[in-house]
Amino acid sequence: MTDAVTKIDLCSLADFIMGQSPPSRFVNDRQLGLPFLQGAADFGAEVPTFHTFCSRPAKVCKMGDVLLSVRAPVGLLNRADRPYCIGRGLTAIRFKHANARYGWHMLGYFVSQLNRVAQGSTFQAISKSDLETMTVVILPDCEQTVIAAILDTVDETIQQTSAVIEKLKKIKAGLLHDLMTRGIDKDGQLRDQIRNPEQFKDSPLGKVPKEWSETEIGAKAIVTVGGTPSTTIPSFWNGTIRWMSSGDIHQKRIYDVSGRITERGLLNSSTCIVDSPAVAIALAGQGKTRGTAALTLVPLCTNQSVALIKPNEKELSACYLFHNLDFRYDELRARSLGGGRAGLTKTVLERVPLVLPRYDEQIAIAAILDSHDERMKAEKATLRKLRLMKQGLMQDLLTGRVRVPKNMIRLLST
Repeated sequence: MTDAVTKIDLCSLADFIMGQSPPSRFVNDRQLGLPFLQGAADFGAEVPTFHTFCSRPAKVCKMGDVLLSVRAPVGLLNRADRPYCIGRGLTAIRFKHANARYGWHMLGYFVSQLNRVAQGSTFQAISKSDLETMTVVILPDCEQTVIAAILDTVDETIQQTSAVIEKLKKIKAGLLHDLMTRGIDKDGQLRDQIRNPEQFKDSPLGKVPKEWSETEIGAKAIVTVGGTPSTTIPSFWNGTIRWMSSGDIHQKRIYDVSGRITERGLLNSSTCIVDSPAVAIALAGQGKTRGTAALTLVPLCTNQSVALIKPNEKELSACYLFHNLDFRYDELRARSLGGGRAGLTKTVLERVPLVLPRYDEQIAIAAILDSHDERMKAEKATLRKLRLMKQGLMQDLLTGRVRVPKNMIRLLST
């Protein structure tokens, strides 16, 4: 393909319908009128999710328009799958001199320009003139069609992979519940509480198999909480000892952490190194971090926001305990102390009740859940690769850096 790459202002390719908020008396939840979108809060993965309606819309987009958020957060995109009433947080972009699907992908790449414009304003927002003067690349019509088809195919694969991950998450939730309350019998099957109620008993955690024993974490494991070396003494830091904080906990399986301290720092912080495997629990942290469990697979120490639970050998499996506490995340958060700085403590963790299967059953349960996690990990890795591939394709194809070969255009056009 040898045709020239042309850089033009977006106004040469599209019309803009700037949103306008209707009077509140015309907005309702009784499905009267058109679905109403106020801003990016109503956006879904690709098409909007609406909750309210407008019986007398001021500004309306058409099916196929690209919806762009023009107020913080600026630059988010959705595709109109039907007519909508749009509020002042949105603009509808209607392509008149470009393939509509090509325009969708093109905006997805070039819209970063708008973020820079918005960040330069006191209130993060962009105007119609900002949109009109946004520089984009336009390619020949036949090439637009092929590029749109390529990127649509990648998007479809990304959506399918995301759907698989969401399905696996739901399966995992069901598996956790069944395995942590019913376990598996000597034949490797889930025990059936309906058919065999005599095999179950009441416990602090609900109905569980009769043969499971009731105990507490402190009776089956050693719980330690770390500390932070003095930040004013350089010799305490940047050593060879792994030092974990609550920010590392979302890895779920900890093979490494960002923090490092020295042996002097270790002594200063009144902590100790715990061998792997162990279970880390966030005692505090931002958002939903508190109560989150992770399995540590390397020796490390922690700061004061993370506790390490080292199970007694042949009594409590670290992998089983990790899955058990992951399943009981809401309960752990509920056990947090009240007050201005709510959080878990070493004492609270030691008193967390456990209803335990035999050690061999713990190992079997953990193996089933580990296998499921590996499947999910593989799908997430695939999703990351697909997204990186899409970024590379967009950068190459939408800027004209890499042109679509003429023989491919002819092939895909037939």
